[in-house]
Amino acid sequence: MGIYSKYIFPRLMDSALSGRVISKYRQNLLSQVTGNILEIGFGTGLNLPNYPSTVKKISTVDINPGMNSLAKARVKATGIEVVQHLITAEKMPFEESSFDTIVSTWTLCSIPDVDKALSEVYRLLKPKGQFLFLEHGLSNETSIQIWQNRLNRLQNILGDGCHFNRNIASLVAKQPWQITEDKQFYIKDMPKIASYMYQGTAIKT
Repeated sequence: MGIYSKYIFPRLMDSALSGRVISKYRQNLLSQVTGNILEIGFGTGLNLPNYPSTVKKISTVDINPGMNSLAKARVKATGIEVVQHLITAEKMPFEESSFDTIVSTWTLCSIPDVDKALSEVYRLLKPKGQFLFLEHGLSNETSIQIWQNRLNRLQNILGDGCHFNRNIASLVAKQPWQITEDKQFYIKDMPKIASYMYQGTAIKT
C-alpha cells in the first residue's frame, strides 16, 4: 500500500464525508440497526457518532491501515466497543449467520470484487438479518452516466479504487435476499457525478 493510499487518501475522505448533510443520512440509516452488528468499510469511523445510544458494541472491517489509525480517536470518544479487523470484505473470518445487522456506507464503490463481498455479507447474516447500505453510484440520468464512465478511470486513481459508475441496486439484487427499502436520489449541493445515492435495506430470507 502506497503513501497516498495509507496517509493522504484517508484524510481526504474523512474531510469529504464528514459534513452535516451526510451525517443526517447516516443517522437515518443507522437508526434501524439491531442486535449483533458488523460494519464493512469502517473507514475513519464517521458512522460512530450516528449509531443509536442503544448500540454498545460493533465489529468492523477495513483493509486500509491508514483509515484505522484515524478512526482511533473516534473510537475513544464513543461509548461503543469497536472490534476492528484489518481485512478485506471479500473474505471475512466470521462464522456463517453471525450478525443481525451488517452496515455498508460509501464502501461498495471501491471493493475490487464487490459481488464476492456481497455474497459474504449474505453468508454472515442471520436468517431475517438485515443489510443496510448507503452508497454512491451510477446516476439515472444518461447525460450524467456519460461523464461518470468517462471519468471513472481517473476516479479509480484519485479515489483509491472508487468507481463512479457502479449500479449498486443491481449489484445488491444479485443476492437472494428480500429488498424491503430501495431509495435512489441526489444529495443536494454536490456535483451530480458523485452525488447519486442508493439507500436500502435487504433482509436475508
